[in-house]
Amino acid sequence: MRISWDESLATGVEEIDNQHKELFARFDRLFTACSDGRGKEEVLQLLGFLREYVVEHFTAEEKLQFRSHYPLYPEHKQLHVAFIKDVEKLERSFRDEGATLSLVIMTNKTLTTWLLQHIGKMDMEFAAYLKQQQG
Repeated sequence: MRISWDESLATGVEEIDNQHKELFARFDRLFTACSDGRGKEEVLQLLGFLREYVVEHFTAEEKLQFRSHYPLYPEHKQLHVAFIKDVEKLERSFRDEGATLSLVIMTNKTLTTWLLQHIGKMDMEFAAYLKQQQG
């Protein structure tokens, strides 16, 4: 399932929204590479590129949460840690198995679910808290 950025996912926090848009763009490049049957090395490179950006984004988001004394910061951070582990597991599977159909489907499902559910719920809750704190 191909997904793209939708303004309904905008948090209203420019830094976070810009990073989310970049996550969607990187996911789209990965999805396209898998769908087009590109080589294992290219898919692995794109998956690594996505993972690195996820870590960068989570670090920035967690700093905002920590500085604003967000009460759900520990839980949010745990979700980030779990997602990074999921992406690392996908990388290992691609490295070991290549882009099998079942692995491509699992990757698509994992990333799509995360992007839509985490941003649509957790990040929206944080953005509302942040806006309230900033008055």
